[in-house]
Amino acid sequence: MFDPVLRRLIDPPLNRAGAWLAGQGVPANGASLVGLAVGLLAVPALAYCRYDLALLAILLNRLIDGVDGPIARHSQPTPFGGYLDIMCDMAFYAAVPVGFAFASQANAVWAAILLASFVCTGGSFLGRAILAVEHGETYDGKRGRKSFFHAAGLIEGSETIMAFVLFCLFPAAFPWLAGVFAILCFWTAAARIVEAYRSTTESGS
Repeated sequence: MFDPVLRRLIDPPLNRAGAWLAGQGVPANGASLVGLAVGLLAVPALAYCRYDLALLAILLNRLIDGVDGPIARHSQPTPFGGYLDIMCDMAFYAAVPVGFAFASQANAVWAAILLASFVCTGGSFLGRAILAVEHGETYDGKRGRKSFFHAAGLIEGSETIMAFVLFCLFPAAFPWLAGVFAILCFWTAAARIVEAYRSTTESGS
């Protein structure tokens, strides 16, 4: 929901950083993998209730994730690079709830529900992209330059990171926060299904 607005603010500095890193020979796929490795450090930090370190790992992950695309565009973008980027994102998003489950037994059920909601949003997102290709739909570009069709939704990357930040700042409220966020994720997945149905029926399929 907030991605189009935030993209207008953060894309210019990220593009400049990506251009500089590409000029230094930094590979885009390497940046994606380093970003994932940094993000996964949030799991042991959360397991030991070091929410400050977990928050740092989460923010660093997002910063690195923000430059791998610009690095690719200023060097040699490939379809595999786009695939690797989204896979690293999905793995990172799944890891954070696992870390909170390790942090407290009281979090376990809510972390599982949150993970289930992430599966639904991820499936609706990727499935929508497949339908878009099959029916010749074009991406509107509002969420920055992407390697494939990006379906809009109530919950997108910006909202997910905001939720992770809130989880770390208010860890005792994780069950409530995770429950509310999971509901919004399920809503997003359902809305994408409806939108996909409309787009395919309107195209005559």
